Amino acid sequence: MDKDNYFQYIANPKFSNVAKLEAVMSDFTYSKHAHEEFSLGVTLQGRQDFFCHDAYYKSPQGGVMVFNPDDIHDGHSGDEQNLEYVMLYVHPNEFAPAFHSMGVKQIQDVRVHNRLIDDVVLRQQIIELSHLIEHESFSQIEYEHGVYQLAQSLAKHSEKTDQGWSATRIDTLMYRAKEFIHANLARDISIDDVANAATVSKYHFIRLFRSQFGITPHQYVLNCRINLARRYLEQGWSTTHSAQAAGFADISHLNRRFKRVYGMTPKQYQLQRQVNNAS
Repeated sequence: MDKDNYFQYIANPKFSNVAKLEAVMSDFTYSKHAHEEFSLGVTLQGRQDFFCHDAYYKSPQGGVMVFNPDDIHDGHSGDEQNLEYVMLYVHPNEFAPAFHSMGVKQIQDVRVHNRLIDDVVLRQQIIELSHLIEHESFSQIEYEHGVYQLAQSLAKHSEKTDQGWSATRIDTLMYRAKEFIHANLARDISIDDVANAATVSKYHFIRLFRSQFGITPHQYVLNCRINLARRYLEQGWSTTHSAQAAGFADISHLNRRFKRVYGMTPKQYQLQRQVNNAS
């Protein structure tokens, strides 16, 4: 990686459900992808331009970016100066106790509508928690307080909408498709296989899926395989084993796809995480 495109992933071994990214970007562009976690970021310098959920955003210095789990998005520097930003990745399970205490029955009910938010409090919460997880010398209650504050802000910005029968029906079909994909990532599955699992004709399924998620089923499968390979790498698996177990044809295929999402090769990512866990 050159000095104008820098990516540093930081995790604390005490908390497996939270990770931090520090990034500097000049000419790097993320491919369309999604994370399993809530992705909460702050633009520190420059401007980050990104597309998400059928809309285009420009995050200025101080802008707060929020991506729900499975939100398809990309991103690149939108200014002449280098883009610098910090991003927190928090698994929904980490927020579950806080959401439940607020009366939220299902974690998936919390969906932030605006992906770019002007909220001074939320901005400070993200920055403070990102600093906190880098250090060993903090109390459990301090960490839990930071997570609870973030959960409150997410719930505040969450927007529930009443859905009609047809929308609910489509959600059910797409949920079946996603369940099938996640259960069969290591297999050489086809679009027909996924469409059959959702009980929808192939081409109708492709249109529904893209309309619902802003990405093709093929792109979604690739994204899920990248996320699965990442988990295997974090567990210490070799890149070869991770690629095979996640359904990639070979290491070069994983390397190519992984770098477009994480800005580095799988091996570089794994070495960063190993250094974090050892410190």
